[in-house]
Amino acid sequence: MATYKVKVNDRPDVPLEISDIEKLDFIETGENRLHVLHNNQSFEAEILSVGVQNETVVLRVNGEKFVVRVADPYDQLVNQMGLTAVVHHKINQVKAPMPGLVLEILVEPGQEVLQGDSLIILEAMKMENIIKSPGEGKIKRIAVEKGKPVEKGAILIELE
Repeated sequence: MATYKVKVNDRPDVPLEISDIEKLDFIETGENRLHVLHNNQSFEAEILSVGVQNETVVLRVNGEKFVVRVADPYDQLVNQMGLTAVVHHKINQVKAPMPGLVLEILVEPGQEVLQGDSLIILEAMKMENIIKSPGEGKIKRIAVEKGKPVEKGAILIELE
């Protein structure tokens, strides 16, 4: 049976098998929300983001945020062979790729973002464009306001 390695908030790896997951009792309570029963304990979980490229899921469980990284057997083998080439792009700014109108701001200062996370919805030429994070970082400052226009190249978000 395949064993996965799970790392939660950079704590030591925990082995996990599919049978462990099958033992969980959960129901969906809304979009990206679950109610989980495990070992006679109740948990409210919300999936905040899923990073497919870096196999990361950010969850909020009973109000506490967890970053969960999963390594399947193939990932573990590649790592054992020393072939891991994980590249984390650290970014300082996210700029507008086009002129447009800020429809929604999907993040807030202090929030951690991963590559591919949605940051801002920008309307340009009657189309909604989701501006995604090109790398990892922590939101330092949001330089735009909802409902205000931006020019191409304008700084939308600063990260630290």
